[in-house]
Amino acid sequence: MPLFLERRSYRFRRMMDAVRFLPFFGLGLWMIPLMWSVPDTSADAVTGMSMSRALVFVFGVWLALICAALLLWRYTRGGVDPAAPKSDPS
Repeated sequence: MPLFLERRSYRFRRMMDAVRFLPFFGLGLWMIPLMWSVPDTSADAVTGMSMSRALVFVFGVWLALICAALLLWRYTRGGVDPAAPKSDPS
């Protein structure tokens, strides 16, 4: 057994880890608006985030997740064939 993995298979495994982590990352980003303070309508000055900005944030995160998933899919589309012959650098 080799001590180290080939560079291509190592990168492929890390990209697959990123694919698996993406939904949890998106869920964490979607929870950020829950921590924003509610606007105070009784005072003259509004302190906090409005609902429209929170919705823009949520849909912006959604669009960013779609783009990230597309990029990761394109990068991992080829895959790594463990039975493929190894290239000799010499």
